[in-house]
Amino acid sequence: MDAKRNMAKAPQLREGGTRQMEGMDLESVIECARGHDGEALGEIYRRYVRRVIGLCRYMLDSRESAEDAASEVFLKLQRSIESYDGSIPFPRWLLRVAGNQCIDVLRRRQRGRKVFMEVPDGAAVMEAASSEPSPLGAVISMEERVQVRDTIARLPENYRVPLVLRYYSEMSYDEIARQLDLERNYVAALIFRAKQELRRRLPHRSK
Repeated sequence: MDAKRNMAKAPQLREGGTRQMEGMDLESVIECARGHDGEALGEIYRRYVRRVIGLCRYMLDSRESAEDAASEVFLKLQRSIESYDGSIPFPRWLLRVAGNQCIDVLRRRQRGRKVFMEVPDGAAVMEAASSEPSPLGAVISMEERVQVRDTIARLPENYRVPLVLRYYSEMSYDEIARQLDLERNYVAALIFRAKQELRRRLPHRSK
């Protein structure tokens, strides 16, 4: 699939509607998008395309794959936005949609095989933290962002994807477990191991 062609198909703003949409608050833009307003969908694309591609780039193995996945997210947004109920902030909801799209891509690559292997019983120490979503900033500092991003991209898929869903899409352990078809304890173990491996590959970090 050609990434540039797909990105060109994503919702785009017409010149005449750009200024009007830029001045609208997000809630109003979302309401217009629910009514299949192309300019509103294009404004959502403009505001969030970099964040969506960033998430997809974390989860997938190339920029082209990330752009393909991101374009699919925005192409499907006209239908999927109807399911947004406002219970969580829209950016977080959109990143979860993007995360699910990436999981679908990974599963298609595996041709029906299980993407994420379960950790054997007792093989890892369970993380004691709350299962509520946490920002990626809780794990890394601002000055380390680029280095950590590159290191995360090199983690094994088994570790990388749950870690990104947790700290970038801000999913709870229960939500990740449902998406990956794993037991919650296995998700916690994978994330615990992923953070250990991340720290090991960043030797300048303390502990």
